[in-house]
Amino acid sequence: MPSEDREKFDGMLLAMAQQHEGIKDLLDTFFSFLARKTDFYIGAQAGAARSLVIEAFESHQSKASLAAEKKRQENAEADKKRKERAAAKAAAVQQPKVKEITDEEAQKIEEEEKLRKAAEEEIAKSDKPAEEEEEEDKGKMKPNSGNGADLENYRWTQTLQELEVRIPLRVGFPVKPRDLKVDLEKTRLRVTLKGHGDIVNGDLQHEIKLEESTWVLEDGACLLITMEKVNKMEWWSQLLTTDPEIATRKINPEPSKLSDLDGETRGLVEKMMYDQRQRELGLPTSDEQKKKDMLQKFMEQHPEMDFSKCKFA
Repeated sequence: MPSEDREKFDGMLLAMAQQHEGIKDLLDTFFSFLARKTDFYIGAQAGAARSLVIEAFESHQSKASLAAEKKRQENAEADKKRKERAAAKAAAVQQPKVKEITDEEAQKIEEEEKLRKAAEEEIAKSDKPAEEEEEEDKGKMKPNSGNGADLENYRWTQTLQELEVRIPLRVGFPVKPRDLKVDLEKTRLRVTLKGHGDIVNGDLQHEIKLEESTWVLEDGACLLITMEKVNKMEWWSQLLTTDPEIATRKINPEPSKLSDLDGETRGLVEKMMYDQRQRELGLPTSDEQKKKDMLQKFMEQHPEMDFSKCKFA
């Protein structure tokens, strides 16, 4: 059966897994079903059932090992790129970013001031200057490696499509699914642990798709909640509205699969990635470069004006 056909059963299997206490318990239920409801064990030659189980196990073990190795290599490559960007940024800091034009004579001051104002009006845009952007980021957290935040009671990460929340259950016993109550609403999340009350309770920053969101208990010690975003063109700065905000301009979009995005969304993400790399290298962003190009065009259209003693921010 093709893998995409198997995936249609994921929701059903996840629901089953949530009702069991670990993988051993789940497997015991499955093999019990085969014994009670089918002739799996007795309908073929001796040893055939065991061979089928071992063959399936080894096949998927091999695939899982390959996937894990691929993920390890991708993480290593991403880490290498981050180190290269950091090294490039450190080198760029030592280079002058702005080249000043020396004023040797104070001539035509009034004319140059008028010219500067005309050029500023020509290239004025609605984008906020870098100084304002840096001011906005003051007091905000730096995103964690998953583009989310590590908080006291839980850790959340995100891609443009979905969010993952991991909640450690810090109690002295293995938690069972029946001990938990997870209430997921379009704009609200509440998790209650029997005997301990609410461990998470608050309004989500944006809406989620309930039909594509689920939760699973991992080893009786950690609750994993997966939520799909309604708006797949924005980064969340908070999971809950009571959480501290992260600086979304410092998000690394690499975990998103650009090939899976529609044309408009992919263009926005690629622009974000390009602008982030430019800032790290101390180079102009796409919008800043556009302004410079417009200024150059303006100067070419007015050769009669003397720009030699003008300074532009």
